[in-house]
Amino acid sequence: MVGRNDAELFVNLPYPSLACLAALVLSACGGAKALELPADPVDRAATCGVVAAAAARTAVTDVQAPLPLAAQGRIFHYALLTASEGGEFKGETANRVNKRMRELEAGITGGKWRDLVPACDAAFPIAAKTQVALPSRRFEAQIACEELADFAGLALEGAERHFGNELADYRRMRTELNDALAAGLRDRAGASAEAQSRERDRALAAAAGLGSPIPVLDKCRERFK
Repeated sequence: MVGRNDAELFVNLPYPSLACLAALVLSACGGAKALELPADPVDRAATCGVVAAAAARTAVTDVQAPLPLAAQGRIFHYALLTASEGGEFKGETANRVNKRMRELEAGITGGKWRDLVPACDAAFPIAAKTQVALPSRRFEAQIACEELADFAGLALEGAERHFGNELADYRRMRTELNDALAAGLRDRAGASAEAQSRERDRALAAAAGLGSPIPVLDKCRERFK
C-alpha cells in the first residue's frame, strides 16, 4: 500500500492559502503577469495542481470553507499522474510535485493563472475524466481500488472533520480489500515483499489512469460495498 511512508500529504493544506486569495482577485483585474506551462514534468504537474486549486477556491463563496472532496481529488491527481509515468508509482516524484506546489503557489495565483486552464487540460486530459469504469477483472479492480483508497486517505489525512464519512469508507474498503487480495497478490508477485510492493505501485499507476480520483473511488465503493 502507499502507506509505506513514501508520500507526503497533499491537500490538508488550504490550497490556495488565504494569503493568496487577494492575489486571485487581483489576477482577474488586469495587470497580472502572463504565465506559461513549464516543460519540466514536476513543475508542470505542480503548476496544474495550483491552477486546479485556484479554480476550485474561486468557485467557493465562503473562503473559510473546505474545497469540495471532488476538487481535492483533482488537485492531488496531478501529482499522482506524474508520479505514475512509466507505469509504476514513484512516491519520491509525488513528494516533489507536492513541494513544488507550495513553492510555486504565490507566483501562479498572482499571475494570469486562468490562461493556463486549457494548457493543463491538454497536458493532463485524464484529469477531467469523471465518467469512469473499473477494470473488468476482479483482482485488477480490487488492487487498484485498494491502492487508490490508501493514497487518497494519506492525501486527505487531517480532513476527517470535513470528509469523515468518505474517509471512513475508504479505510473500510482498503482494509477489506487488503485481506481479500492476499492470496492473489502472492500468486501474482510471489512471496517477496519487494515484489508485492512493486505490484502495488503498478496498480496505483493504473488507478491514476482511470480518471479523476474521487469518481473512481465512488465506483470502487459501489462495487466493493
